[in-house]
Amino acid sequence: MQKNDEMKLGLFLVQAGYNEGAWRDPSVPANGGVDIDHYTHLAALAEDAAFHFVFLADSPSVAEQDNANIARVSRNDGFEPLTLLSALSSRTHDIGLVGTATTTYHQPYHLARMFASLDHLSRGRAAWNIVTSGFKFEAANFGENELPNHDARYARAREFVHVVKALWDTWEDDAFIRDKKSGIYVDTAKLHLTNHRGDYLSVRGPLNIARPPQGYPVLVQAGASDPGVRFAAEFGEVVFTAEPSLENGKRYYAALKAKARTLGREDNQMVVMPGIVTIVGRTKQEAAEKLQRLQSHTPMDVLIASADRLLGFVTDLRSMNLDSLVPETLPQTKFFQSRQKVLLDLAARHKFTWRQLIRLVADSRGHLMVVGTPDEVADAMVDTFDQCAADGFNVLPATVPGGLRDFIDLVLPELRRRGKFRSRYSGRTLRENLGLKRPVNQFTRAGATSHP
Repeated sequence: MQKNDEMKLGLFLVQAGYNEGAWRDPSVPANGGVDIDHYTHLAALAEDAAFHFVFLADSPSVAEQDNANIARVSRNDGFEPLTLLSALSSRTHDIGLVGTATTTYHQPYHLARMFASLDHLSRGRAAWNIVTSGFKFEAANFGENELPNHDARYARAREFVHVVKALWDTWEDDAFIRDKKSGIYVDTAKLHLTNHRGDYLSVRGPLNIARPPQGYPVLVQAGASDPGVRFAAEFGEVVFTAEPSLENGKRYYAALKAKARTLGREDNQMVVMPGIVTIVGRTKQEAAEKLQRLQSHTPMDVLIASADRLLGFVTDLRSMNLDSLVPETLPQTKFFQSRQKVLLDLAARHKFTWRQLIRLVADSRGHLMVVGTPDEVADAMVDTFDQCAADGFNVLPATVPGGLRDFIDLVLPELRRRGKFRSRYSGRTLRENLGLKRPVNQFTRAGATSHP
């Protein structure tokens, strides 16, 4: 298995930072979620440091169950990802722009058109993080009582992505000739209708925008349940995972790439990027003190609600003895199954009490977390990379902009000294920078032979 010796890095872009209490830190702008200048500053820091992309998560709902918790969390006044990334496309030049959008409560035509537009606006830097809705309260925002079941969500998602790719291939790359002399704007011999009728979707086409500069925006996927792994193996070009265990990460990496090979995909056309939460200090004690200050910002009842949510609403931790051990199993959730498994595996491996697991959820949500010196952070990243548990990382600073600056100023020089991260952009598009091929139009003769 050939592996590029330089890791890929993305920045998980949040208004305050990844720690639950980040918004109360004195260095964090309280109104960052709705401040375009704040996001522009973060994107500029990442771009100056040659990060491959910024990544925006999303859910079309408020996730908390009651007003007491809604009142004390900071995530419910953030921009919709495609709107924000469209604005950032005019304020950045090289960095990739990854936006999350659900296949459960969108239509393919809408998303195909929006992501194609973002790819044109950014001159080939767009990526779509493909998710199925997993938050309990999303369904009621779209006229439904409950989410579809887990397998049905993935079945619709698979059909959805096939339709979106067909819509992006509506026009061949050179279809729009725009010949003023002849009066012919587009060669309709190079127009292809989608004409899809499936189990979940019916879409005629054509899409009313030219083929994206990248052919398709880069396809990002973050599922780790069994259906999620199958989906990632088929479609994922960047796979965002939560895996704090090196051994589990190696197994996941090997299994995912092996599954993709059975589908005819090449290893280097899938980039596996686990999340890493970083709290960096010039000494280990300094880093630990930063974490302790953040932990003091969030009361226990808010932490409990967050843990209940990520465990899939199958517990009521308010009624638990928090100093008892976490059981090895819980009822299976119909929401985020992979994250529940990661958290339970962590608890079993470390023999956590509920109190310890609740704290971990607030600090890292189950991602790899390193609290320490630049050398210690770099050691963890290089070890994970070199042992084939990752092709790179989605960096989740505990606070922004301070935690991001710490990573850029202290950790990146150490990664570069070890030859593990670049200092400049090598390509024009996000695909080029990630080493991903530009897909052939499936409706052309060449495309037909490469899409059995």
